[in-house]
Amino acid sequence: MTYGHTNARRLPAPQARPRQQPRRTSGESREQILRAATSEFVTHGFAGARINRIVEKAGSNPRMIYHYFGSKSRLYLAVLEEALGGLRRRELQIDIEHLEPREGLLQLFDFLGSYFETNRHLVRLLSAENMLKAKYMRKSQRIPEMSSPVLHMIEQLIARGTEAGELPRGLDALRLYVMMVALSQFHLSNGHTLSTIFGRDLYNPGWMRARAEDARLMLAKFLEV
Repeated sequence: MTYGHTNARRLPAPQARPRQQPRRTSGESREQILRAATSEFVTHGFAGARINRIVEKAGSNPRMIYHYFGSKSRLYLAVLEEALGGLRRRELQIDIEHLEPREGLLQLFDFLGSYFETNRHLVRLLSAENMLKAKYMRKSQRIPEMSSPVLHMIEQLIARGTEAGELPRGLDALRLYVMMVALSQFHLSNGHTLSTIFGRDLYNPGWMRARAEDARLMLAKFLEV
C-alpha cells in the first residue's frame, strides 16, 4: 500500500515573456543614428564609413537612415552641422556681454580651449573635412548662419573695447577668432605627430595645462593697448 501517491501531472513552469523594449520616437531614432554616425565618421572618415556599421551601433536599419537623411553624404553633412552646432550653441550661452571687453574675449578663448579638449571628435571631423577641401560643408546653409552670431558678438566686444581705449585699434573679428581657434586646437589635431617627433606626450594633462596658460598669456599680450 502506498501513501501520498497522486495521478496529477506536473504542469510545465510558465516561461517568462521577453521584456519589450520601449519604442523610440522618431526624434530619438534620428538622434541615435546621428550619434552612431558621428563615431563612425570620426573613426573611419567619410570614405571608410559604412552604413551597416552605423545601423548596427544605432540599433536601426538602412531604411531609417535613408528616411531621415536621404543618403550617406547627407548623413555626413548632418553630423558636421550637429557637431558645429553644439559649439555654436555653447559659445552663445557664454555671458560675456557684461564683462570688460578684454576679459570677455579672454573668457571666450578659455571656453574654446576647454570645449575642443572635451569634444575632440569635432577636431577630427574638421581636420578630415579640411582634407576634403570642405567638399560637403560647402553644401550646408546652416553652418554659415550659425556662425555669424559669434562674429557679431566679437565685433561688439571689439567696438566697446576700442571706444573705451581698452583694446588696440585695428582688430578684426574674424582674424581674432581664427587666432583663438588655432591656439585652442592645433596641439590636439597634431598631437600624435608632434609627440612622436619630439618624444614628449603632448596629451599629458600637465603639459596641456601649461600650454593653455602660455596661449592665454600670448592672447592677453596681443590684446593690450
